[in-house]
Amino acid sequence: MVGKSEGPVPLNDQLCYAVYSAGIAIQRLYKPLLDELGLTYPQYLVLNVLWASDGQTVGTIAESLALESSTLTPLLKRLETAGLVTRTRNPENERQVLIALTSKGRDLRSRAGCLGNALLTASGESPAELGELNGRMRHLGDALYRHIDR
Repeated sequence: MVGKSEGPVPLNDQLCYAVYSAGIAIQRLYKPLLDELGLTYPQYLVLNVLWASDGQTVGTIAESLALESSTLTPLLKRLETAGLVTRTRNPENERQVLIALTSKGRDLRSRAGCLGNALLTASGESPAELGELNGRMRHLGDALYRHIDR
C-alpha cells in the first residue's frame, strides 16, 4: 500500500546506528590511553585541530569539529588551565579569541600517536583499509552537511 509506513528499519540495519556504535567503541578504546595523557576525547579532538594548524580562532576550531563556540569555550579553558594552550584576544579583531598550543601542548602530539596504533591493532584492518573507510565516512559527512546547509 502506497504511503503506509512499515516502521523503522531494524536498529542493526541502520547506518546511523553503525556509525554511532563504532564511534562509541573507538572512544572506549581510546579512553585508557587518553587518561594516561590527561585528556578527554573532545580535548584530544581540539588538540588534533591545532596540531594540524596552530593559532586558530575559537570559531574556526568550532567549525572544524562541528561544535558551537559556546560548547567549545569551557573545554578550551580546561586545556588552558592544563597548560596545553593559550587563549588571547586577536589584536586585529577584539571579538575573536585566538587559541595557540604551548610547548607542552605541542610535545603531547608525539605521545598521542599511540591512539592511531591502538585503533589499527584492535580493528584488525590494514592502514589502507582504515584509510579507505575514513575517506568514505568523510565523504558521507560532507554530503550530509551540504544537504543540511542548503
